[in-house]
Amino acid sequence: MAIQPITPIDPDTGIPDLVRRLGDDSKRLAADEVRLAKLELHESVHTSVDGAIRLALALAFGIVAAVALTVLLIVGVSALLGHHYWAGTLIIGVLELVAGVLMLRRGVTTVKSPTYSLQASRESLKDTAAWARHATRH
Repeated sequence: MAIQPITPIDPDTGIPDLVRRLGDDSKRLAADEVRLAKLELHESVHTSVDGAIRLALALAFGIVAAVALTVLLIVGVSALLGHHYWAGTLIIGVLELVAGVLMLRRGVTTVKSPTYSLQASRESLKDTAAWARHATRH
């Protein structure tokens, strides 16, 4: 984004010229706001895709580890219960189900709270557009 040079102030400039300059500046400001919103959207999408890929990989490794740990826990609990594998499987299955439900609730709560800045950019763009409309009318 190029920095615009400061226009020298001419005391003999008429009101129509000032209004035209104000309109031009308003258009340039609105265009800059749109470019900023696009950049923020692009960055947000890029970050989201990167995070989704990392989450998918973590999930894949986590599933393999969880299955191995589950088998180990079932064998250990079953050994304590006199090698009744059905009882060990039932106990470990119920414990994992409870843990899964608790994690699901936390995840849903986390997803419902937005933390992105796109809404702030939209509001800023709306404010700039309203200011530009108001400035060009007067």
